Amino acid sequence: MNKIQELRNKRLEVWEKAKAFLEEKRDDKGIVSAENTAAYEKMEQEVVDLGKEIDRLERQRDMDMKLNEATSRPVVTNPMQAKEDKTGRGSDAYKRDFWNLMRKKNAVITNALQVGTDSEGGYLAPDEFEQTLVEALEEENIFRKIAHVIQTSSGDRKIPVVATKGTASWVDEEAAIPESDPAFGQVSIGAYKLATMLKVSEELLNDSVFDLESYIAKEFGRRMGSKEEEAFLIGDGTGKPTGIFQTVGGGEVGVTAASDKAVTADELIDLFYSLRAPYRKNAVFIMNDATVKLIRKLKDNTGQYLWQPALTAGTPDTILNRPVYTSSFAPLAEGGALAIAFGDFSYYWIADRQGRSFQRLNELFAATGQVGFKATQRVDGKLILPESVKLLQMKAGA
Repeated sequence: MNKIQELRNKRLEVWEKAKAFLEEKRDDKGIVSAENTAAYEKMEQEVVDLGKEIDRLERQRDMDMKLNEATSRPVVTNPMQAKEDKTGRGSDAYKRDFWNLMRKKNAVITNALQVGTDSEGGYLAPDEFEQTLVEALEEENIFRKIAHVIQTSSGDRKIPVVATKGTASWVDEEAAIPESDPAFGQVSIGAYKLATMLKVSEELLNDSVFDLESYIAKEFGRRMGSKEEEAFLIGDGTGKPTGIFQTVGGGEVGVTAASDKAVTADELIDLFYSLRAPYRKNAVFIMNDATVKLIRKLKDNTGQYLWQPALTAGTPDTILNRPVYTSSFAPLAEGGALAIAFGDFSYYWIADRQGRSFQRLNELFAATGQVGFKATQRVDGKLILPESVKLLQMKAGA
């Protein structure tokens, strides 16, 4: 049995012990003493810590698999007749010259790079590297895993949406059939600029052992992925995407909690059924880790706990048998906050303006013996159908 599965089994065992302890220590009124609550929360924290360790090991495993992939393919044709099939930013020449320019201050600008120039003086990333960066973004950004991602080559993109649908009617023989035409609307999705800059010492940059490509992909992916996730969840649409936890442009309020600090099992079930059935089959929960902690003790009307830990690798924990994803950017469960989102997030569209631009900055940090690297990308995100995501709002605070 591998280490990850061992930890999953241990996590389940700790969770079962925590539930049994909680049931054993309840008094006749269902109340648990402060001392026993502290002991339970210690076990609950162990469940959380084991979950985080499992996530770390899974990321390590995925990274090892990528690093152990073959770096070359066997020769299956006559080498003398081999031709480069890829062109533009996918060609070997473009990739070679791009990284030569990133590493060396006085690298010669070649014709191969002309296909990747952008309007701000940088160069678009090679196709293979861009795929690496997209993978890094997905690792840092839970939202890209569950949203619908499209590529755009220009600024705004108009997405047609059916606002109302036509209906049939019962009519008398030879009576006029009433017209019932569907109404169509449009959602415009644009491209906001996201940028970051990092510094690398000249000594490290000139070290042939230093893997510049992997470092930039990981660091830029971490920074941009984090900022993207924040906008996709709580962005106000001003200079950034519109998040799902927004009252305008986000999901629809399905349930308002009776408390400003707690969520009940009935409220979660009501939230579940406030979402129309066609959306429920692919729906997931999104909330803050602190909100999950409030929910972990809740049971349904059959006595089963609503929250259940994942047992197999690569699968999330569940609430009401639907996957639950957590993000530190999701609002906390406090007075008036939109604390929980439940819906089919494939109706949240992320538009990537194709191509991420990189530029080496030779002089900006020269005095400190460092070289700067600037990365920019253009991206937008919008919920196309508000009814596809329902939100639980906490009671307004006193």
